[in-house]
Amino acid sequence: MNTTIRIGTRGSKLALWQAEYTRRQLSAAGIESELVIIKTQGDRIQHLSFDKMEGKGFFTKEIEEALLQGDVDLAVHSMKDLPTRSPEGLSISAVSYRENPADWLVARRETLQEGTLFQLREGAVVGTSSARRKAQMLDFRPDVEIRDIRGNVPTRLRKLREGQFDAIMLAAAGLTRLEMDASEFHIVKFSPKEFIPAPAQGVLAWQTCTDDKATRRALKHIHNAEVSAVTNVERRVLNLLDGGCQMPLGVYCEKDAEGNFHVWAAKADAWNAPVKRVRISQSTSHMLAERVVEALGE
Repeated sequence: MNTTIRIGTRGSKLALWQAEYTRRQLSAAGIESELVIIKTQGDRIQHLSFDKMEGKGFFTKEIEEALLQGDVDLAVHSMKDLPTRSPEGLSISAVSYRENPADWLVARRETLQEGTLFQLREGAVVGTSSARRKAQMLDFRPDVEIRDIRGNVPTRLRKLREGQFDAIMLAAAGLTRLEMDASEFHIVKFSPKEFIPAPAQGVLAWQTCTDDKATRRALKHIHNAEVSAVTNVERRVLNLLDGGCQMPLGVYCEKDAEGNFHVWAAKADAWNAPVKRVRISQSTSHMLAERVVEALGE
């Protein structure tokens, strides 16, 4: 390992926030680092929704290649974007705290209609490119029109402001971390137990080369074991279903004060198909993901 850890990151505002947060965490532990910006397929292809793009790892593949080639020592990812199987030679070595895992519906106030679910008018145009969000929104409000929207958080808010949509769906974590001023809009803050987020939503994953013991040792200073315990369950469900970020699957796990695990999951066969919802609790995480998958398939 170099004396300075090279952090591979995308160049979006949110990705840079994540990388800067990582750099500050390492610095607090007395470890120097620097950022290396890498463009990914997900950044380059802006005209397709995720369910129309081939493969997995739209926002991670190029950064992982840089790791394997030795161009960077550490990759920082939104964990929800990271495939459940790391390429050979790479490992998730640590995870961060969890920001609010919920999805938020951000709506233009002039389009609101009192007395309707989420205050969305009949036939409202809702923007999202996530198959999971599409499926669950249509499950709650089958009358709305779903339209794809791409771009970073500021770009999506601009498109909403311009009137291209009545409302858009965003991760609470992105709005919170970027400290975006969304006060002009009406925000519906979903419960992650009702509108189920993507597995590991709100968590950062730090990925290294498996044999880079020095960098992996450095990351022990910033690893969050409690968060890892629940995201392992969420991502295990995704792994068992062989899904990527284009699968209409939401999984959210909590661990209570007594150490019991509780999982809420929602899955559809396609973005416009019926949604199956399950909730399962048990005292340990052993075989919990397998139970969730079995229940989803019943």
